Amino acid sequence: MDTGAIQRNLFQVIKSRLPSDASLADEVAALLDISIDSAYRRMRSEKPLTFDELYKLSVHYRISIDELMHIHTAAFLFQGNLLNSKDFGGEDHFRSMVQILSHFNSFKNKEFYYLCKDVPIFYHFLSRDIAAFKYFFWMKTIFDFPGFANQSFSFDAYPADVSDTGEKILEIYNQIPSVEFWNVENINIGIRQVEFYRDSRMFDSDRDALRIYEAWEKVIDHLKSQAELGYKYKYGDAGKIPISPLKVYFNEVILGDNSMMAILDGAKSALMPHTVINYMVTRDVSFCENMYGYIQRLARRSTLISEVSEKERSKFFRILKERIQVRKDALRL
Repeated sequence: MDTGAIQRNLFQVIKSRLPSDASLADEVAALLDISIDSAYRRMRSEKPLTFDELYKLSVHYRISIDELMHIHTAAFLFQGNLLNSKDFGGEDHFRSMVQILSHFNSFKNKEFYYLCKDVPIFYHFLSRDIAAFKYFFWMKTIFDFPGFANQSFSFDAYPADVSDTGEKILEIYNQIPSVEFWNVENINIGIRQVEFYRDSRMFDSDRDALRIYEAWEKVIDHLKSQAELGYKYKYGDAGKIPISPLKVYFNEVILGDNSMMAILDGAKSALMPHTVINYMVTRDVSFCENMYGYIQRLARRSTLISEVSEKERSKFFRILKERIQVRKDALRL
């Protein structure tokens, strides 16, 4: 591949990562501090990019030069931040989720896939009680944030700014057409976390656990309603006004890993989870195409329970609620 073709390919990749209403020339001109005409000359390969310009573009848009030049190294480039107590706390993590979802939502044609191991993280924000518990559990028990040391759980300790950001995450996710793959085991992680805190005496009483379990029952009812209708709507909306399409698949055998994929105007991005709620993103073509192929095979081997398959849908959500009821019955109230 000649350098002109590589340069044109670079700008094609950049264009695929911009919202459909954004001007590629304007973006390039602003980043490189050049005129619009100069940007067009570089986009047409009439003027070669300098090494410094190539560096600025590849870093800003997180483009692998190896991938751009079709150098196969058997390596994949991922980007992401790491949740920690020093310089990227819980609020920072949630704000980054708002940013990436907002970017996804800015595209005209978009679709989001979620391979559930847990209940999708976005749905934790349907209930303030669940969100408060999850936030405390993540910060204290998973990431050992110093500010949570020697503290017991309290619903009132959930920061208002974190709550607002969580609601914004849910609001944006609701606007993105989605396909979710579920398994009856998805509720178990949430249940085990509550039971762990019961055993560790992190609750004031079993009434805290009851409050979380009752919140889960309401969320499950909402998710069942969305699956029945085939679209997302605002939690608590009696009119159930549609926001975006939703497909829900049930697979009896395969439990997902909370990996996600976004397809934006045809370009694919994969979001891979690690260390519970951290995630890293790649746009590597071979990786994303492989993952997309797996998703398509998984769909063929799963049962669509949104809008159709009423019997299977009712059975699936009944099992989720039964598992919660078993735990409620064991509480000492």
